Amino acid sequence: MPVAVTTSGVLNGKTITQIAAGGYNTIALASDGTIFTCGGNTKGQLGNGNTGTNSNVPVAVVLSLMGVLPVELTAFTAASTNAATIELNWQTATEVNNYGFEIERSQNTEVSSRNNWEKIGFVQGNGNSNSPKDYFFTDASPLSGTVQYRLKQIDNDGKYDFSKEVEIMVTALPKAFALEQNYPNPFNPSTIIKYSIPSASNVSLKIYDILGNEVANLVNEKKEAGSYQVQFDGSRLTSGVYFYKLQAEGVALTKKLLLMK
Repeated sequence: MPVAVTTSGVLNGKTITQIAAGGYNTIALASDGTIFTCGGNTKGQLGNGNTGTNSNVPVAVVLSLMGVLPVELTAFTAASTNAATIELNWQTATEVNNYGFEIERSQNTEVSSRNNWEKIGFVQGNGNSNSPKDYFFTDASPLSGTVQYRLKQIDNDGKYDFSKEVEIMVTALPKAFALEQNYPNPFNPSTIIKYSIPSASNVSLKIYDILGNEVANLVNEKKEAGSYQVQFDGSRLTSGVYFYKLQAEGVALTKKLLLMK
């Protein structure tokens, strides 16, 4: 669908106003009535509807002269998975001569409120496209705290523009394996157990009775680095002392809990 805009420039002494963008839709209108239309991925048709005369003009040239980067960004999001990685996703509706995107990151600190942007990656563009294109980038070493990301979209001729920023709060990763005391304790009939792992690990969290018999298997899977909590329901068990044990990457941590009915 055409996107109405008001950007204008001058081409061959004529004022050019961009009135729509995308696919085979009208691109721009000149002050003398000349219309620029998209006749393909990279060519526009410069012509006069009354005379039928026309000549091919690259759409990228038209938009460049108008001061517009011919890439329409429709979405840009950031999501975190236990602070282990940050996943950036964005989509373009149309592209003309799109070289690609530099990914930049910044962090707000107490020392200065001014953002200091750093390049952390690059994703190749699709060049010319009239259909939606999806992109993604993974920040495998995220900063902690309030972090901003932005895209630097670069045209093939070196011109560039920045996207709007996206902001995300990133919790610092645990520095060691930890198993917290359950809460509440004593409990009836359920309680919460929290644990932390500093790196991706195969995690086992089980409940044992005082004789060492396993009575519940709460976690038995691979987990990414981060802090977790799990609820234990002891409604089917009798009152007494039990133990919960965390095992991950050669580490074993055990604590006691008390069920009182």
